[in-house]
Amino acid sequence: MPLKKYFNLFDFSQKVNYKTEVLAGFTVAMTMIPESLMFAILAGFPPLVGLYGAFIMGLVTAIFGGRPGLISGGAGATVVVVMALMIRLNGLEYVFAAVALAGVIQLIVGLLKLGKFIRLVPQPVMFGFVNGLAIIIFMAQLDQFKVGAGEAVEWIAGTPLYTMLGLVIFTVAIIMIAPKITKAVPASLIAIIIVFAVVYFFGIDTKQVVDIINKDALPGEPLKSLSGSIPEFRIPQVPMTWETLKIIFPFGLTMAAVGLTEGLLTLNLVDEITDTKGNSNRECLAQGSANILNGFFGGMGGCPMIAQTLVNLSAGSRARLSGIVAALTILIIILVGAPVIELLPIAALVGVMVMVSIGTFEWASFKAFRRMPKSDIFVMVLVTLITVFLHNLALAVLIGVIISALVFAWESAKRIRARKHIDENGVKHYEIYGPLFFGSVTTFSEKFDVENDPQEVVIDFAESKVSDMSAIEALNRLTERYLRAGKKLHLKHLSSDCKRLLRNAEKVIDVNVLEDPTYKVMSN
Repeated sequence: MPLKKYFNLFDFSQKVNYKTEVLAGFTVAMTMIPESLMFAILAGFPPLVGLYGAFIMGLVTAIFGGRPGLISGGAGATVVVVMALMIRLNGLEYVFAAVALAGVIQLIVGLLKLGKFIRLVPQPVMFGFVNGLAIIIFMAQLDQFKVGAGEAVEWIAGTPLYTMLGLVIFTVAIIMIAPKITKAVPASLIAIIIVFAVVYFFGIDTKQVVDIINKDALPGEPLKSLSGSIPEFRIPQVPMTWETLKIIFPFGLTMAAVGLTEGLLTLNLVDEITDTKGNSNRECLAQGSANILNGFFGGMGGCPMIAQTLVNLSAGSRARLSGIVAALTILIIILVGAPVIELLPIAALVGVMVMVSIGTFEWASFKAFRRMPKSDIFVMVLVTLITVFLHNLALAVLIGVIISALVFAWESAKRIRARKHIDENGVKHYEIYGPLFFGSVTTFSEKFDVENDPQEVVIDFAESKVSDMSAIEALNRLTERYLRAGKKLHLKHLSSDCKRLLRNAEKVIDVNVLEDPTYKVMSN
């Protein structure tokens, strides 16, 4: 494959609007920086660790990821996992080791091509996941209306509150009005620039990015800055022992699972928005590679960020260039642009994220309430609540998938039917309809009247499918019941797998197998 086509930057089979991509990249960088900083500081990391994570994660996945338009960085879902390790050991080096290990696990998942299992996530789970995420994005902005640290945190009041609210409303208004004037520049970027200019030139006293960086600074301490150098390669300074692996492995495994879950769901969401198809296994490989580099270059790691991805898409991006521009913008800011970015008003960024949360929420899910089965509504609401209150996206999706699977199994179990008739030779026929599996074996067994059936019985599975070992065992028990009653049983239209497994028990039961189809037990 030609290099230019692989990167999807200069592939002339797809028209790329370079101006849109570059401006979208700038917008994404502006929204990514404060979020990465907040998560880094929350976890107890130096601010540059958050920016390095955003730069490395963003650049690698933008170039090699599973689809154009997807934005990755230092996401809170993964940072929360390693934050527990930081608190437990107060050791940043162990965090870097755990991040690298998470990358290795994700790389293995990609090599084994396990990313395809994201297809198992039902639509109600996706609705619940997206709605919960939209609520989280909105609620996270409320933290910007607080000051202080630790137990001294309190809500702002008076003039600072009114100023902040006014600037947020001003930002939202610009984002709503700007597209009616011009679509040449992303509305979010226009809003950030205008609000920044108003605050700077009118000398408005309001919360800025520099306040986030130094919110935990003690009186008399020098102020922290975003200025730094290019990330340098370094091996995490941890003992290379079995004990170290036992400490970091649970955190690495959890981070890998959370990152892949959020990443693949984000990829699925972008597929739906853009009506295109991404590559889930390639995304696993890219995410794993980026986290390995994060571990060895001093970044906090991460995964795809849904909020920034939606900012990117709403700005008109559909190629990889915007993600590359966003990552390089963050690096330039680290090297030379920190003094300017530190003055960005937080209200402008809050306004952008509020609009993102509104655009993220699946408002159509309310209309679906009248058409969806009650079980799907329950799953959707439950996933939303778990996402909002536990802030655990992976757990929310896992529980949603499990409940959906159980509901499906229950509904499928009720579909097992048996049509009965006795032919002119006095042979009774049972024609089975519906899947025979662990959920339906009890109902299946109740269909047969062994005591009152004639001496010869035929069970026809032409319209049924024997799906698992529970079904095989149910057939074994049924044939044993007819054997004890001294009656002959014929099983028709069983797969070769069923026939083989049943014949293994010929010394115990008497089975005649006729007219076998080609389907396999427990086939994919």
